[in-house]
Amino acid sequence: MKKLKILLACAGGMSTTLFCKKIIAEAEKNGFECICEAYGVSQLSPQLVEGTNVILLAPQVRFNKGDIEKKFPEVPVEPVSMQDYGMVNGEAVFKAAMEKYSW
Repeated sequence: MKKLKILLACAGGMSTTLFCKKIIAEAEKNGFECICEAYGVSQLSPQLVEGTNVILLAPQVRFNKGDIEKKFPEVPVEPVSMQDYGMVNGEAVFKAAMEKYSW
């Protein structure tokens, strides 16, 4: 089973916990052992990001994309659509990431 690490960055790291659970469930359906954790943008550190496959940005912090890409150039950074975030659509977000990246 392939391992996958996803970080979901939001304003404070609290509102995205349910979203992480949905992403993990979808990853497992697709044969991945997945770690998905939510953190506030200010909490992202090299130690935390190490081994991460993608950093997903909640809509309220998508304006931070450029800064995060500069800080962690080895990790892709993707904003989550407002619609998928609002609907807590982990399936759509996981599938979109799978189409864009080959893990």
